[in-house]
Amino acid sequence: MKTAVILAAGLGTRLRPLTYQVPKPLFPILNRPLLGLLMAQLAAAGCRRVAVNTHHRGEAIREFVGSQAPSSLEVLVRHEPMILGTGGGLRNLADVLGDEPVLVINGDIVTDIELAGVCAGHEEEALATLLLHDYPRFNNVWLDAAGGIRGFGQRPAAAGVLPRPLAFTGIQVVSPRVWQRMPAGQFINIIDTYRQAIAGGERVAALVGRDFFWQDIGTPADYVEIHGRLLRREIPRLEGFFPRIQDPFLGPEVVVGRHGHWGGGVCLGAGVRLGDGVSLKNTVVWSGAELASGVSLENCIVGQNVKVTASARGECLLP
Repeated sequence: MKTAVILAAGLGTRLRPLTYQVPKPLFPILNRPLLGLLMAQLAAAGCRRVAVNTHHRGEAIREFVGSQAPSSLEVLVRHEPMILGTGGGLRNLADVLGDEPVLVINGDIVTDIELAGVCAGHEEEALATLLLHDYPRFNNVWLDAAGGIRGFGQRPAAAGVLPRPLAFTGIQVVSPRVWQRMPAGQFINIIDTYRQAIAGGERVAALVGRDFFWQDIGTPADYVEIHGRLLRREIPRLEGFFPRIQDPFLGPEVVVGRHGHWGGGVCLGAGVRLGDGVSLKNTVVWSGAELASGVSLENCIVGQNVKVTASARGECLLP
């Protein structure tokens, strides 16, 4: 499967005010923008063409793609002046996606799943194949014993539905036949399209994955937790996409004062400056920030170029 789509047009409302400064797909993961990580993973899986849709802070995403996309990828960025949703965004790209199935991945997830294996697991006759897993926080997709999706949300009343739902990962392989079910230029949730297709007898298939890491960056706590797990070396299949991982993880030109304390789970972006006696635990500091002497931060995210003069816990610190 040579063509993929990264859905990057979300507003990132649960991550505000951080997303006022940086769009969610460009949130740094160990100082590497998430979109860059996803493009590298797609290139490693054999993709050659990637389409990226944008809305919020679309110019920043376009600029990043223009300068940082892997050389092996042909990347198209298409802006949505009016946000079109997960279905409408795909429909808006139909003219460039060709007539073969495409791999689609949400632009707000960190995962070590083997994407080539997802492509190989697509059912050719299905309208789409959705990668599912057991993630109780989001389990709401109901299957039958034959691996078909029977419903989303509340348990459907139909016979043959398995007793326990699973969660959609935001990774799927989509047949171009989907475009025929979605009018152009409208906001469409692709799950609603699948509901209608299933009700009409169309097969939407499930590929159930196990033993892989997956987490979205939907909240500040999720974002900090991803860093902690990476820094504890709990996701070894992702380590090849980063420089040598160590905790604290320091970007270039970081300046650290004397007598500091590291409590684990700390990532400092490029050019960060720490005064004397700074104490950090489970904290991500974006590039250019400055922390005054004696500041103590735990479970915090510090935005770009922010000057922090007071201690905090569980906060997002922005100008």
